[in-house]
Amino acid sequence: MNCRVAASALGQLGPRLFSDAAISHSAAGGAWKPTLGGSPLALSRFLSAAASIGGEGADERAGGIAPTSTKREEKALASYWGVAPPRLFKQDGTEWRWTCFKPWDAYSSNISIDLHKHHVPTTWGDNCARWLVKSLRVPTDIFFQRRYGCRAMMLETVAAVPGMVGGMLLHLRSLRHFEHSGGWIRALLEEAENERMHLMTFMEVSQPRWYERALVFAVQGVFFNAYFAAYLLSPKLAHRMVGYLEEEAIHSYTEFLKDLEAGKIENVPAPAIAIDYWRLPADATLKDVVTVVRADEAHHRDVNHFASDIHYQGHELRELPAPVGYH
Repeated sequence: MNCRVAASALGQLGPRLFSDAAISHSAAGGAWKPTLGGSPLALSRFLSAAASIGGEGADERAGGIAPTSTKREEKALASYWGVAPPRLFKQDGTEWRWTCFKPWDAYSSNISIDLHKHHVPTTWGDNCARWLVKSLRVPTDIFFQRRYGCRAMMLETVAAVPGMVGGMLLHLRSLRHFEHSGGWIRALLEEAENERMHLMTFMEVSQPRWYERALVFAVQGVFFNAYFAAYLLSPKLAHRMVGYLEEEAIHSYTEFLKDLEAGKIENVPAPAIAIDYWRLPADATLKDVVTVVRADEAHHRDVNHFASDIHYQGHELRELPAPVGYH
């Protein structure tokens, strides 16, 4: 009885739920099944989908998934949505192998930048930011000592956070106030992406231990929330702190280079991802990678001190054009 009632209800709802199908009821078995009706377009779509599903099912019944099933599914998905990634090539004609960045994202770092610039603290906020960064350096020195590969890994997991937090908050502000950001959203997100690429590079040359990976989870969770709160309360203080953090990063990479030059750390060949990202020569080494990373940190130092100065002078970031693409 219940089956007949349910079947009757489904038979009544069927035509309303399926716009391109007419639902016919079978009196013998009490079952209902859709039969195609309507436009030829609906018929062709159904037949093409049925053929695709039937083909995959036949492969599975024949003894598992066919060797080319993954490629076929990827092609079908890309062709259906129309977002198939294009094949890219490098200048030498070889195919581009990276999916995390594109050839136009690569650049040659300006290593002639002044590495000795330092913002002299002039206010209590500057001193607070500087001594906070200095205090964070003490446990880092104790924990990592001269293991600069793992030290760089930890540094980049922290350094990639401020740009993302600042860019996110500026993005939300832009939406709330219906105003442009002056390019600062993009500039800060570029900084975060650049720091992340530093991390991906150093993961190729260092093998962090399990407790170092666990430490990354803890430090990132604490630092993200702390910096988020700091940026909400005082963007000028937050940017000043990042400026001093980048100054410490320059110091760390300078010590890294000293150990490489002294032979205390093996100067291994540069990872392939670093060669393509910074457009380094094919015979580049770890020393070359550290050199360009240090230059990147110097650029981030300048951008964040500049952003803090804008706030200290009573302006908003959107009032001055952002240094987008400043490498």
